[in-house]
Amino acid sequence: MEEGKKVLMGMTTAELKEVARSLGMPAFTGGQIAQWLYQKHVTTIDEMTNISQKNRALLSEHYEIGAMAPIDCQRSQDGTVKYLFPVRCSVCCDIIATNTTTPTTPTAPTRFVETVFIPERRVGASAESDDRATLCVSSQVGCKMNCLFCQTGKQGFDGNLTAADILNQIYALPESDQLTNIVFMGQGEPMDNLDAVLRATEIMTAPDGYAWSPKRITVSSVGIRSKLKRFLDESQCHVAISMHSPLPEQRSRLMPAERAMSIVEVVDLLKQYDFTHQRRCSFEYICFGGLNDSLMHAREIVKLVQGLECRVNLIRFHPIPDVDLPAADEGRMEQFRDYLTHHGVFTTIRASRGQDIYAACGLLSTAKKSQ
Repeated sequence: MEEGKKVLMGMTTAELKEVARSLGMPAFTGGQIAQWLYQKHVTTIDEMTNISQKNRALLSEHYEIGAMAPIDCQRSQDGTVKYLFPVRCSVCCDIIATNTTTPTTPTAPTRFVETVFIPERRVGASAESDDRATLCVSSQVGCKMNCLFCQTGKQGFDGNLTAADILNQIYALPESDQLTNIVFMGQGEPMDNLDAVLRATEIMTAPDGYAWSPKRITVSSVGIRSKLKRFLDESQCHVAISMHSPLPEQRSRLMPAERAMSIVEVVDLLKQYDFTHQRRCSFEYICFGGLNDSLMHAREIVKLVQGLECRVNLIRFHPIPDVDLPAADEGRMEQFRDYLTHHGVFTTIRASRGQDIYAACGLLSTAKKSQ
């Protein structure tokens, strides 16, 4: 990374064409740059061989790709891999670009995020091409939401990621060519950094970007007023809502964000959108033993989501330090799942992955590394 240069990653094709024009190059050169970036994943501008040597040299004077390799990785016994990525944001930084402003590269990023690669062999898969590989990406360093059960929330908030930071978690991932799905369920609340998230997903789904279908991307949220509506209006990606209790009073004790936008309001908003076709709506529900795993809670969920095409993903709780919450037992979770399914709410129990390397749901934190 070279100080003072601007970063190409995270720019849309229209912006890359403007870069080309500003340097006296034909506008179509911007389209070529987009292809080299998002379809061929080059690591240097000099690899863009269908651009003249003169123009590559000119581009290199002012810009760089902006890719930053992970600086550490941990491998779980179940095949999950957790990567540590440096990012451009910092506590006092003005380069948190979430719109058309392009960040200038700092000399030494001092903030980090964790990203989790989850390979999965599908049941009945006949070939490696049928396998599923999900990347859980982060959108912030830390998080403002301070959910009781989440280690990231205990870290506090250290900054928004740029669109380039988000895309770099894909771009510089060693297994990037294996990816089938992206979930914004890593560190941070995606709706709290919505401009950068929308920019990143726009590039992921653009024909001259990654050209992925929106149905390969799921964005999670606790529910933030106006931001969630904007996301639903401006994106066709799947949405996953962190519910964890259908009872507003109990949910507010688990999730302070309930006080700003209740789960009832979130569901009422979701009911205004069509999820009967390819776009999917789901709810994440961590089961705590004796707290939110009763049949009464299941009945309330059925009442709450009535009329909304959705699914519920039940998640095992992974204990974190200084939080006295019990995990639900397997039998209780199965009973909960069966009740919901029997009453028309498609429900699954999510397999827990990467717990031994602190890569499972709610365990991500870079508090010590980002100090």
